[in-house]
Amino acid sequence: MRRREFIEFVCGAVTALPIDLRAAQASRSAHIGFISGLDQSAATDFLNALRDGLATLGYTEPATLKIDGRFADYKRERIPSLIQELEQQRVDIIVTHAAATLPVVMGQHHVPVVYELSADPPSLGLAADLAHPLHNATGVSLMLIEMNGKRLELLHEIAPQITRVAVIANPLHGGMQLERIDFESKGKELGIAVSFFATSNRAELDQALTRLADESPQALVAFSDAFIVDNKNYIINFAMSRRLPVISGWAVMAENGALCTYGPRLAESYRRTAYFVDRILKGSTPAQLPIERPTIFELVVNLNSARTLGVTIPSSVLVRADRVIE
Repeated sequence: MRRREFIEFVCGAVTALPIDLRAAQASRSAHIGFISGLDQSAATDFLNALRDGLATLGYTEPATLKIDGRFADYKRERIPSLIQELEQQRVDIIVTHAAATLPVVMGQHHVPVVYELSADPPSLGLAADLAHPLHNATGVSLMLIEMNGKRLELLHEIAPQITRVAVIANPLHGGMQLERIDFESKGKELGIAVSFFATSNRAELDQALTRLADESPQALVAFSDAFIVDNKNYIINFAMSRRLPVISGWAVMAENGALCTYGPRLAESYRRTAYFVDRILKGSTPAQLPIERPTIFELVVNLNSARTLGVTIPSSVLVRADRVIE
């Protein structure tokens, strides 16, 4: 057989293979460790998003993919032992979720780490900048510094009479100070006074809400991070009892009573972690893969909360909403 005929024969044979088989052959078998700072039920959607993302890249359980999940159940002190368990299982990559990211990345450097992180990686020392990840780890950062300013613009569009807002945020959340600077700048631009309350634990949150009540703000803005989400019901119930609209970044806040949220669609961002896993399995190092930021966002409006608060959502906002809760 002449050389050209042989090449055409081989190419034709590969093309004739079923698509699923070709995808599986393109992907070597992968053993992935998954560590979440949450409990299993709270982390399920994110783990499923990772599975979906890997499936689109040709990885199928159990043929070419095994995922070992570990859950810290909100107990940070458990994470070192979870890391050790996965290292003993000889996983190829560890994928992290929520508060597990920093202790996993800093707790070991032998296994590559892929993360979805709500904070700013350079602020935490996880990267020199987004283009240059450090510590054998890379992934997706959910933090876009300017997003809180956009949420304040949204609140101003909904209720232009508001001139005083309170902000609660976790000072331990990497990049929070950058968010604060941008938010206060946007407040000055819109003529809105901003009171800032730093809360990194439940005791500080209690104190902040007590002081906040004395200042009588007209709305409450919650910067997005795991601590705020863990205390979402407590925060929102407090605000609703004082007829304060709440605006935040992640849809779970609107689903639990916040007036509206605008920010990344978390499951879509987490699905993107599969891209990094695939690239590393195929030979790239985390240092070669720049950290990405979200590209898919959603606006969620809770009309039930609006009615309770006596707030009329303008049609200009409703027409832009990706989801309306009634």
